[in-house]
Amino acid sequence: MTPRPAASRSPGLPLRYRLDGPRDAPVLVLGPSLGTSMDLWLPQLPVLAASWRVLRYDLPGHGGAPPPEGPFTVGDLAGGVLDLLDALGAAEAGYAGVSLGGAVGTALALRAPGRVASLVLCCTSPRFGDPEPWRERAALVRREGVGPVAETAAGRWFTPGFTGAAPYVAMLRGTDPEGYAACCEALAAFDVTARLAGVVAPTLVVAGARDRPTPPDGHASRLAEGIPGARLTVLADAGHLAGVERPDAVTEAITEHLDRTWKGRGR
Repeated sequence: MTPRPAASRSPGLPLRYRLDGPRDAPVLVLGPSLGTSMDLWLPQLPVLAASWRVLRYDLPGHGGAPPPEGPFTVGDLAGGVLDLLDALGAAEAGYAGVSLGGAVGTALALRAPGRVASLVLCCTSPRFGDPEPWRERAALVRREGVGPVAETAAGRWFTPGFTGAAPYVAMLRGTDPEGYAACCEALAAFDVTARLAGVVAPTLVVAGARDRPTPPDGHASRLAEGIPGARLTVLADAGHLAGVERPDAVTEAITEHLDRTWKGRGR
């Protein structure tokens, strides 16, 4: 199915999305990371779309989606996903997200606990460090474009020696500067550490052992400790985009978790 625009209702509404998989299957939402598009999930798509109605979306200004019309929060992005589920008639869904996409999933699970049936948080955090570096990065991108952050992306996202970074760096180079900057500011303001006990969805936390932006200790560990009953899987030889470096392991972890915790309507 060709990616298509969504009707705009909230400032963080995903403006471009795609559905794959059987029409009568339960919905599984896949959220991308800062600087990437919905195609971040292509390594997992064939397996997941065999059993699920997979809904992938692009962040504002990412992957061909229009840039935002103003500032937004991670909560706004979660509200946009909720609006999209409403428009598609999905009463509940599974959700898996990477980095910023994972934060959106956490915010969605807190905002609408009855709508998130199962949750997978990949290489993400309840708080992405001190706010000021994010604001500084936003200012840099507004001033100089995404080039400077694209130059260093491979080192942030992947382990040394990984040879498949080029398509993902290209996603970042194609990102609208204002969309990227606004997402940085949303990350700067995000902190749900004190609210994690409110996540009631069965949760799997997946971390890359060599993740530099969100190392397991202090990020994935906080999610796993704070969310009741959450399970933590740490993957060796994986950086921040673990689903790219360890695609089979991430796919297996997601499918095992979903099959164990939520069969979905119609399954």
